Amino acid sequence: MSTNAVADIGLIGLAVMGQNLILNMNDKGFTVAAYNRTTSKVDDFLNNEAKGTNIVGAHSIEEFVALLKRPRKVILLVKAGAAVDAFIDQLLPYLEKGDIIIDGGNSHFPDTERRCKEVEAKGLLYVGSGVSGGEEGARHGPSLMPGGSEAAWPHIKEIFQKTAAQSDGEPCCDWVGTGGAGHYVKMVHNGIEYGDMQLIAEAYWILKQGLGISEKEIAEIFSKWNKGVLDSFLIEITSEILAYNDEDGEPMLTKILDSAGQKGTGKWTAINALELGQPVTLIGEAVFARCLSSLKGERTRASKILTGPKPRPFEGNKQQFIDDLEQALYASKIVSYAQGFMLMREAAKEYNWKLNNPSIALMWRGGCIIRSVFLKDITSAFRKNPELENLLFDDFFSSAIRKAEDGWRRVLAQSVLWGVPTPAFSSALAFFDGIRSELLPASLLQAQRDYFGAHTFRVLPGKENDRLKEGQDIHVNWTGRGGNVSASTYQA
Repeated sequence: MSTNAVADIGLIGLAVMGQNLILNMNDKGFTVAAYNRTTSKVDDFLNNEAKGTNIVGAHSIEEFVALLKRPRKVILLVKAGAAVDAFIDQLLPYLEKGDIIIDGGNSHFPDTERRCKEVEAKGLLYVGSGVSGGEEGARHGPSLMPGGSEAAWPHIKEIFQKTAAQSDGEPCCDWVGTGGAGHYVKMVHNGIEYGDMQLIAEAYWILKQGLGISEKEIAEIFSKWNKGVLDSFLIEITSEILAYNDEDGEPMLTKILDSAGQKGTGKWTAINALELGQPVTLIGEAVFARCLSSLKGERTRASKILTGPKPRPFEGNKQQFIDDLEQALYASKIVSYAQGFMLMREAAKEYNWKLNNPSIALMWRGGCIIRSVFLKDITSAFRKNPELENLLFDDFFSSAIRKAEDGWRRVLAQSVLWGVPTPAFSSALAFFDGIRSELLPASLLQAQRDYFGAHTFRVLPGKENDRLKEGQDIHVNWTGRGGNVSASTYQA
């Protein structure tokens, strides 16, 4: 080992997240080596934020690698995509068998699967780790979701678990699974984050457009909600955003262009849900709501052409409605997380992962953007029954939905009468009504498919006869003019 090998771990990428994560690891007693493609950033960091710490810097990849104790552990915190592959290529000539490359960016999980195989083929180990919590999380304790080469975990476990946020004395970090599992779980986390944000935005809009309440009053409502079942990071910051006034005394929120951006992780979740045939409707609606928001010009033109209900003062019990809305938001969140865990369960089957659901819920309890008290209940549900088929089947959550249901329906009915759009709330209730229905009108869809394309159908148990046999693919000549030959059976 080189006498220069003083660092427990190295990190490449000195943007805000990278710098904060290095400072965090330093605080936890680890010596960290820092490198950045623009090497002046290394000097600036060492002379300012990292001054007086044990952090060491390098001006080349070769120098950087030489600073690392073996097995060498390198975290990449660079832009997802080509930059990750480029740095892997630069590192490989200097690394040796058993060294570990860790991608802490927002990489798409198929890329991580590919990189894992490529790096392992060269005798090295590869980890794709979700990192959530933004700047503050990186500095004081993020949620970390590592997956990839399992042999890497014993070497990085202590650093990761000490650096991560802690919840009730447990680290918000555990091994997720092989290949791209860590980045997959981070992708679903971000999808759920899209859903949570959209639900909160809709709740704000119902209060403002429906009840006519001011931002200041809505801030107080959210602050109160943050002391109950909705206690979470996103509810807390929403209250602070609503209470923030510009220099002229006007709420800053009312001056922000209503066109939302996105980086793609929510879209990836929705696309993957479609690929795996899982009804992750709320995240899908949250992504589409951002797409609709971006059509600002078209919406402005439509507002002058398309009419809706005339605003009327609310004549009911305002406090009761606000309480109903709190329950509607809670119930919709439960549905969103249930859908997210359904998706991860199916992904585990499809990609041959062994995902640890209680650990995933624990990883999200602290440090990350969707952290909330509510996730303790999800951890408990999966610890009680690791094979839990659906979160809604757990006694705690099924009783919470029962309690919320009447208010949830009242809020949506009133929002429809007001003409206030609620795509996320509405999709959550539609899913709940769908999943609890033993029978659905998909029977008609199958009949239609068989009528126009001879795609066949199967018969309901108990409805068999000489013509209709259970378990068989059946085609009916619906008009007498069609043939009796069916198309190949396929799932649409």
